[in-house]
Amino acid sequence: MINSEFPVLQDSSNDGQGDTMSLSMSVSELDDSGEGKGKKKRGRPGKQGVANKKARRSPVDKGGRRPNGVAHQNGEGPDPSTLFEVVKQGKSAMQSVIDDWIESYKQDRDLALLDLINFFIQCSGCKGTVRIEMFRNMQNAEIIRKMTEEFDEDSGDYPLTMAGPQWKKFRYNFCEFIMVLIRQCQYSIIYDEYMMDTVISLLTGLSDSQVRAFRHTSTLAAMKLMTALVNVALNLSINQDNTQRQYEAERNKVAGKRANEKLELLLEKRKELQENQDEIENMMNSIFKGIFVHRYRDAIAEIRAICIEEIGVWMKLYSDAFLNDSYLKYVGWTLHDRQGEVRLKCLKALQTLYTNRELFPKLELFTNRFKDRIVSMTLDKEYDVAVEAIRLVTLILHGSEDALSNEDCENVYHLVYSAHRPVAVAAGEFLHRKLFSRHDPQAEEALAKRRGRNSPNGNLIKMLVLFFLESELHEHAAYLVDSLWDSSQDLLKDWDCMVELLLEDPVQGEEVLGDRHESALIELMVCTIRQAAEAHPPVGRGTGKRVLTAKEKKTQIDDKNRLTEHLIVALPMLLSKYQADAEKVANLLQIPQFFDLEVYSSGRMEKHLDALLKQIRVVVEKHAEMDVLEACSKTYSILCSEEYTIMNRVDIARSQLIDELTDRFAHSVEDLLQEGDEADDDDIYNVLSTLKKLTAFHNAHDLTKWDLFKNCYRLLKMGIEQGSMPEQIAVQALQCSHYSILWQLVKITEGFPSKDDLVALRRVVKSFLAVCQQCLSNVNTPVKEQAFMLLCDLLMIFSHQLVNGGRDALQPLVFNPDSSLQNELLNFVLDHVFIDQDDENQSMGDEEDEANKIEALHKRRNLLAAFCKLIIYDIVDMPAAADIFKQYMKYYNDYGDIIKETLSKTRQMDKIQCAKTLILSLQQLFNELIQDQGPNLDRTSSHVSGIKELARRFALTFGLDQIKTREAVATLHKDGIEFAFKVPNPKGPEYPPPNLAFLEVLCEFSSKLLRQDKKTVHSYLEKFMTEYMMERREDVWLPLIAYRNSLLTGGDDDRLSVTTGASSTSKASTVRSKRGRPPQHKRRPDEESVEGSWVMRNDTLQTPGGLHTPQLTSTVLRENPRQAADHIPDQDSSEPGSEPDYMHNPQMQMSWLDQQKMEEVNRKERGGMNYMKSRTGGVRQQVRGLMEDDAEPIFEDVMMSSRGQLEDMNEEFEDTMVIDLPASRNRRERAELRPDFFDSTAIMEDDSGFGMQMF
Repeated sequence: MINSEFPVLQDSSNDGQGDTMSLSMSVSELDDSGEGKGKKKRGRPGKQGVANKKARRSPVDKGGRRPNGVAHQNGEGPDPSTLFEVVKQGKSAMQSVIDDWIESYKQDRDLALLDLINFFIQCSGCKGTVRIEMFRNMQNAEIIRKMTEEFDEDSGDYPLTMAGPQWKKFRYNFCEFIMVLIRQCQYSIIYDEYMMDTVISLLTGLSDSQVRAFRHTSTLAAMKLMTALVNVALNLSINQDNTQRQYEAERNKVAGKRANEKLELLLEKRKELQENQDEIENMMNSIFKGIFVHRYRDAIAEIRAICIEEIGVWMKLYSDAFLNDSYLKYVGWTLHDRQGEVRLKCLKALQTLYTNRELFPKLELFTNRFKDRIVSMTLDKEYDVAVEAIRLVTLILHGSEDALSNEDCENVYHLVYSAHRPVAVAAGEFLHRKLFSRHDPQAEEALAKRRGRNSPNGNLIKMLVLFFLESELHEHAAYLVDSLWDSSQDLLKDWDCMVELLLEDPVQGEEVLGDRHESALIELMVCTIRQAAEAHPPVGRGTGKRVLTAKEKKTQIDDKNRLTEHLIVALPMLLSKYQADAEKVANLLQIPQFFDLEVYSSGRMEKHLDALLKQIRVVVEKHAEMDVLEACSKTYSILCSEEYTIMNRVDIARSQLIDELTDRFAHSVEDLLQEGDEADDDDIYNVLSTLKKLTAFHNAHDLTKWDLFKNCYRLLKMGIEQGSMPEQIAVQALQCSHYSILWQLVKITEGFPSKDDLVALRRVVKSFLAVCQQCLSNVNTPVKEQAFMLLCDLLMIFSHQLVNGGRDALQPLVFNPDSSLQNELLNFVLDHVFIDQDDENQSMGDEEDEANKIEALHKRRNLLAAFCKLIIYDIVDMPAAADIFKQYMKYYNDYGDIIKETLSKTRQMDKIQCAKTLILSLQQLFNELIQDQGPNLDRTSSHVSGIKELARRFALTFGLDQIKTREAVATLHKDGIEFAFKVPNPKGPEYPPPNLAFLEVLCEFSSKLLRQDKKTVHSYLEKFMTEYMMERREDVWLPLIAYRNSLLTGGDDDRLSVTTGASSTSKASTVRSKRGRPPQHKRRPDEESVEGSWVMRNDTLQTPGGLHTPQLTSTVLRENPRQAADHIPDQDSSEPGSEPDYMHNPQMQMSWLDQQKMEEVNRKERGGMNYMKSRTGGVRQQVRGLMEDDAEPIFEDVMMSSRGQLEDMNEEFEDTMVIDLPASRNRRERAELRPDFFDSTAIMEDDSGFGMQMF
């Protein structure tokens, strides 16, 4: 029985605990000296205060107090005497801090409340302080407005959002302070109609503030205050019930034994408790209606989450008052919140309610109303929310079987196959609860005495098999087992029962397992064995193998020993029963790899090993399916491990099997070769079945001593010469020969080969490569595809990389494909990879289903990837990639990622050659278009637009660092110009060249040229132009006009606009550069260095004949020459790839750009320098005048192209906004921090994604 002298509180702190604890009354609170301002305290009747107790000084008093109630500051940091600092440091016991504050409240409640108010203000991160005059003379709204004005807005952080362990502890201490404050004041002070009114009024005002820090902090404080009041209300309710029972018991006594004085005291006490209860209810209503109702839908998700979390606590603590539809509706509505954090709090709040089955009647209406929403949240996009939703649905199912419909359950069932393991495990718990939980104790006790198929798990295993079959996801048995592993281990580890179900005949009246059920049970059993032996989830779940704990490791070892001891005996019997069924045998043969093979020798179980080997041999004899044969080969490989003592026994059995197969293969090959075209089906079958078995074993075992290559090569040569070899034999012979070559290479690389060994292997490889090349023209597609894949693999293996790592002795084995082989490989890719889906469907038949389409696409992707690897590793010449790159737009959905990666890797190999390849691919597309449409192209057609779009995508791959890609882009323009003009028009020079329209495609790359290089490229263009071409303005000459304009943009016009102020881009860039402009004396050093290096090279300053003379070389304004001299960086300290590198590096000096510049030097050296000097001097005077008027330098963006393509400018806009950064940092940050400019249809991701530089 709960004693009223020591009331019991259910304290709910910040961590959600609700343990019941017995609390004694605070002595300091009972000291009523100095209580004259409020109404009379209504504590427990008959309890007198302690009279002459010396009052302890509050923390504020100990630190000294100013007349306005603000603690003194000592000038050495925060004052540790304020409540905020005490709570922040967390060094004092919270109850002691509260007791000191209560004593100060009894002495001067205004000053004590002022300390409490400032505590809330400071906890919000506000630097302002409420003075005593403000507290006495101003309304709360005025005080809050004043504090808002004094709020430090330099940072958005405040204590509740700051990171670090100190602030995380502060949040806990803050919540604990409020809880302890109410707990210590619950007997008198909270009823004085002053403290609580003041605090609630302040928190209500702060919670309505526009300042997030005020709103967040006050909402958290108010919700914790409400939780503390709920504890008080619950305590009062308990005391009322106790008092009522005491009163009833006393009143029911006979008149002679009834104590009237006690009845009066009980009545007075009941009345007192009722009044207190009413006041607490008023306080809670004020908080709920004034704060919760508004803040549970606050714009800030964290504030909404606080409200929902606390209302869940109230419902759990005081269900009689709060667990009704009036409060539950807020949780139900918030289930639809936009933020996963808030939805998560809703679900966790509901879980605490549904855990208590006694509360289900009160939740019935809520369940019916919001059940559909809860079930739908099992598919939430936030995995954490989905997991909690599944757990909540499981609790609902546990509380009431009828609450969920079959459709609701099915929505959760399929989640056991989710790739996200926590979701799958939660769904597995639901499935276990629904299907595998036994609720009949008597039936469970009776079944527990049975074993095997009649054990309790017998029917459950059958039910699991049925569920697996009905889910129709037969390739995901491992996922199903993993989902149920945590909740149903006893069931899944009952291998005795599973084996009995498979081996023993059913008893009378028992349903017989069908063939599908047996296959499913075997598959599930193998998955459970794998899970137990490996102790980690299947592939696709989890981030990798984690380190097992000691307990998990012990469990793993025990499980492995148990399954080994049982299945060593049972496996031969299972293989014997199902030896004719390929699917079942292939699954069963996976089991030995999970055995502890030492048990065979330590447990004296060699006879079971012999039985297993015998059954495997039988399986090999009976089956020709590759899955079964590969499983047998792998099992032999595992059993032949040298670390086990059984190796010799298994090796003998394997050698006997291979000897027999080899002899049979040799005889059947001889028969087939002798009969030639007259060979019947039996001869072909004998060769094919034996060859399949040998190929499967050759994959995992070294069979070189049996020399299988000889007979395989004879079969391939006969097929090539006669053209009548069955395709399956040819495919298997190719594969077996490939394995033979690889095993020979392994022997050579691991040992010390002689020259004869190298010569012999080279002869074998050369002959086999020739055969594969001949097979590329085979009429059978499977043979061609197999030959192509093996050619690519062998060319990779025997490439120049074979000698890396100090293996120079293997140089004779290096093979480099000649041009004819490269062309054949490329033609194969074009004919068999880049084909339309409709054509493939017609060739494969109309009945092809979706799975076959996916499989065919996967095969084509493998073919393309194999060829692209040859390009990436410089085995096939890079120009061959042009035929691949040009297919990018057309086949983006199928092969876009492969082409992207190939383009990226080729750029890293050789950026100039890659640029040549890109322009070559565009030229090929253009030539194809010319052949289709003739010389008079419709430039508005979709085909031309497609080529231009592809060029635009290619241009984006060059990135933002134009200096790094300078030579590559210039080379691209050079090749493009030569292509446009190389074929003259047969009608005469007055007609445009047939390829002139290609210049419109080339315009897409003009934005990637440096301004200085645009002049050089323009000069090169003029070499191909006649005066007649310069004057033409007809439509047929528009590509030339557009290309010229793209080269002029940014090269001359922009520089002219700087001094005249007439350029719109100059105005726009000036507006954009208002924020964060550098001081007048600063400029971009990288621009300075670039400009300086080009100024020193006279050849680059010459003005082409067709251009207006520029006034400046750079769009950045020049400064005082004396100042500029201080800012030009030394050439030795310049970055790699900067202008000085191009000027001083001998390799760079002879590039195409430099050759063009040398020609310009010989032609215009002296005149250009004199002209530039005169122009520069005048311009500097104009610039100084502008800067004196404007007081700030004017900067201008570099336009990306003359066409002003908005999309390009947006994608590279960031490059124009870093104009005021230092040179080295600017270039580095643009390389490291450039954003991803490519959407799902873009050509290439940024180079930083590969973790290395582009070139």
